[in-house]
Amino acid sequence: MAEPFPLAPALWATTAAPAPETPPLTESGRADVVIVGGGFCGLSTALHLAERGIRPVVLEARDVGFGGSGRNGGQVIPGLKYDPADLVAKLGRERGERLARFAGGTADTVFDLIARHGMDVPHRRAGWIQGAHTEAGLAEVARRTEQWIALGAPAQVLDKAETDRLLGTERYLGGWLDHRGGAIQPLSYARGLARAALKAGAAIHGGSPVTGLARTGSGWTVTTAQGARLSTERVVLCTNGYTGALWPGLAQTVIAANSFQIATAPLSDNLRRSILPEGQVSSDTRKLLLYFRLDHTGRLLMGGRGPFREPRGPADWAHLERIVGKLFPQLDGTAFDHRWCGRVAITRDFLPHLHEPAPGLLIDIGCQGRGVGLQSSMGRAIADYLATGNADALPLPLTPVAPLPMHALHRLYVSAIIAWYRLSDGGIR
Repeated sequence: MAEPFPLAPALWATTAAPAPETPPLTESGRADVVIVGGGFCGLSTALHLAERGIRPVVLEARDVGFGGSGRNGGQVIPGLKYDPADLVAKLGRERGERLARFAGGTADTVFDLIARHGMDVPHRRAGWIQGAHTEAGLAEVARRTEQWIALGAPAQVLDKAETDRLLGTERYLGGWLDHRGGAIQPLSYARGLARAALKAGAAIHGGSPVTGLARTGSGWTVTTAQGARLSTERVVLCTNGYTGALWPGLAQTVIAANSFQIATAPLSDNLRRSILPEGQVSSDTRKLLLYFRLDHTGRLLMGGRGPFREPRGPADWAHLERIVGKLFPQLDGTAFDHRWCGRVAITRDFLPHLHEPAPGLLIDIGCQGRGVGLQSSMGRAIADYLATGNADALPLPLTPVAPLPMHALHRLYVSAIIAWYRLSDGGIR
């Protein structure tokens, strides 16, 4: 795996709350549970285990929130890529409805954790707007709204005039507003989860890449690059878009696409009031979607797909700058002062995957771009499962690790689609 793009250029690294102390693991020992990966899932799992009196140790290769958890758009969006009726058709009524309920509550998990632990996290819960860019998209959001309302969600269809007003652009035909959604500063949130987990009794070690995972008797030995070893009965592996070769074939079960973002300099009050004036976050109905929001400093953030490889220079973000100009012509001449990217783990069926390929080893992978709420809730579910042994605590059944056939060809196909997307400015004329 190529050296990942650094976290420092991300806007979030500039505006985040200070990181807690998470020194490298230097001494061997024992843990009740070893968690590999210090992102939302790993930290949430650690927090919820520690609150049950179980002693977890988190091993993070770099720093807490270094991967997708500290680089994403900070949009807290409930649900999955599939609508509730699609989940029932795909998984059957009992499993489908259970997963829909779980997914529908993921935004609640995030905002409840921030409040309960008094986290220093800029956040706002004004809702999520999904703009429809085609007539087919309009029909899609109408069905989606109807299904979530039937499950008790506070949601509404938006006509074109209301969509234009709430987004600050005339490029969409309509949309829907899901009041459960909202915005956070994601790196501050990752650090807040870490502080809460440490306070509850978890141990967290940054700069501790795991290089070995070996079955020893009825348990496991986890080895870090420094040579320190931990013995444990249970291991949780949650590295998502930054998964390496620690478990055979796991990295080949996902396409780890690169999501690129830009942020403007802080906007004037007049410009700020002209875009997302009521504070919602937004993404649209495109297959390769665009997503945008204002942050707590008054910057506009725009995100979308970029090259599959790591970036080589500012030109790799140029398509997003052009898109901003097309969606929001009032920003003509506005400077962009942050450009960054991060990996998103996409599975073949666009669902998160849970695997238990050996006794005592649990794997979570596949955030699908909904990682803030999804992985926060998944960590709580994983902790419940580890504490009780009840598989019904998990929102999805455990499945075998199944690499994508011809994984390299899948990557080439995705790369070709992204190249067209960049050349066409996301299809916006």
